[in-house]
Amino acid sequence: MPSSSRRRHGRGRGRGRRSGSKKRNWADLPLDAISAVLRKLDHVEILMGAGQACRSWRRAARDDPSLWRRIDMCGHADLFNQVDLHGMAQAAVRRAKGQCEAFWGEYAGDDAFLLFLGEQAPSLKSLRLISCYDVSNEGFAEAIKKLPLLEELELSLSKNVFGQEVFETVGKSCPHLKRFRLSEHRFYSFEDVDYNKNGEALGIATMTELRSLQIFGNNLTNEGLTAILDNCCHLESLDIRHCFNVEMDNTLRAKCAGIKTLRLPNDSTDDYEFIVSNPAWANDSQTQSEDDFDGDMG
Repeated sequence: MPSSSRRRHGRGRGRGRRSGSKKRNWADLPLDAISAVLRKLDHVEILMGAGQACRSWRRAARDDPSLWRRIDMCGHADLFNQVDLHGMAQAAVRRAKGQCEAFWGEYAGDDAFLLFLGEQAPSLKSLRLISCYDVSNEGFAEAIKKLPLLEELELSLSKNVFGQEVFETVGKSCPHLKRFRLSEHRFYSFEDVDYNKNGEALGIATMTELRSLQIFGNNLTNEGLTAILDNCCHLESLDIRHCFNVEMDNTLRAKCAGIKTLRLPNDSTDDYEFIVSNPAWANDSQTQSEDDFDGDMG
């Protein structure tokens, strides 16, 4: 039972009236009242706490698919090494009974879960994966093919999903995609002649129905940005902060003229959702000596 309820009817001023008043039995609340309470909690709290309180609460948390239509498992990174967030994510999607339209997970998702999601949530429209290090290119590419109705996709700090091919798969598999976010903690400068700085940008350029795009800390150059702008003609919002290989010349500025919200490489990051580390420049010994920023959370 919610601990606050015990305090409300406990010691103190209620002692003299105890015989004349009844304590509230939370298990006897009508189903619609229980559901109203559960809707005010996030899904991790339901799975770990309120949804386990008693039989009636377990039934309400388990048997109402609408409660799980939009699943939000963000904001619990501290539980990553304490509970099985991947398993909890599967349990949440299972309770949606095929009606899940959105899944947002932080440290909550691996390849097996994504394949399960693709099979159980064919109507999914929003997928946000944050710090999902156990998701690979192969697993993600296979799962994304099962989500043709997707309209929003975020891959933030999920460093094992990368490259032109996997984003081309998104472009082909998700023709209705309107919003895409690909965000990192830090910009890395690569001088290797074999490294394709524009590969991911060319993959993103296949997502031709995009209205909103954020690429934070990416290595794309003017060439890659040009490909995106030439193919994603419906863009209304573009955020390329910390993409320091882009130099906004007159040609690029002209191509961006119709974009309503434009954030450029050197613009402020004060409103960026995650922690931002200093750029890592090639041959910069001071930056290179810093520890890689892989596990921290924003």
